[in-house]
Amino acid sequence: MRDMTDRPVTLSDVAEAAGVSVSTASKALSGTDRISPKTRQLVKSTALRLGFRPNALARSFARGRSQTIGVLTQRASNVWSRVVLAGTALELGAADQAMLLYDARLTGADMAESVLDLRARRIDGVIVIGVGTSERVPSISDLFDVPVVYAFMRTESESDVTVTSDDAAIGRVALTHLIESGRRRIAHITGSAHDEAANTRAAGATEAMAAVGLEWATPVRFDSWSESWGESAAREVVDEVPDVDAIFCGSDAIARGAERALQAAGRRVPDDIALIGVDNWEQLMHEKFSRHLTTVEVGLEQIGRLAARHLIHNDLEPGTHFVPPELKLGVTA
Repeated sequence: MRDMTDRPVTLSDVAEAAGVSVSTASKALSGTDRISPKTRQLVKSTALRLGFRPNALARSFARGRSQTIGVLTQRASNVWSRVVLAGTALELGAADQAMLLYDARLTGADMAESVLDLRARRIDGVIVIGVGTSERVPSISDLFDVPVVYAFMRTESESDVTVTSDDAAIGRVALTHLIESGRRRIAHITGSAHDEAANTRAAGATEAMAAVGLEWATPVRFDSWSESWGESAAREVVDEVPDVDAIFCGSDAIARGAERALQAAGRRVPDDIALIGVDNWEQLMHEKFSRHLTTVEVGLEQIGRLAARHLIHNDLEPGTHFVPPELKLGVTA
């Protein structure tokens, strides 16, 4: 056995210790199917025992790929984008893929510059991370000659490969929970009437109501995603429908404002009026206490992971692929 105390372990060292050829060792470690399971396991265990680390650059040249993925974020500092980006980074890292990050808006000179920079690099694909599904953004797929996957957004092209939140399912999950909790006089406060996410969530919620023969206790109130809107709208709801027993809020920010208004009106949450929001905001902000209000988690980290996974394997059909939402019960559920 060679003395390996003063130099890095090479593929030749692994092959010699395992009693196979260098070619066989390479195939075993690269995952090719033309190696028996017994030989593959032998080579892998030998590599682990010797502390062998593959040379990423040499491996990328052998595969004809750079093992580098370009990531374009619309606003990396955005609280939602950060979680999607974290999921993307975790998945790429687990697959030994490097990430080349550019932060820019999807329109304007900064995006054009970022695209030019990425095109000049030797990348295997591009992941574009947005800030939500409120509005469609221009497609940039035609600007690249490598696969492009969009995460947590919708583009103007139906042929783009997109992994994002399921707004219709979010509405259905929220209303199903309220209905199964025995609530029947339900109101809905949400974002702008021109906001695609707000409208789609409202449609999903309306569908769940109709499935059990229910209608909204008062027309859906559209305006903004803010706490101040939630507070003022909840006051209106209570004044108009004194016997309202639940409010589905299109976001957790709206739900927080609504809770303040209900408490000021002497209504107990959830005893008198149940509240449910969307986003799992308290967890996103790493608040110390238990989740306060019940909410619907949209699956941000999973969106990032799936976008990266499918770009690496290039196994998604064109179109939108939804990550299912998850109900998160709060201490006032």
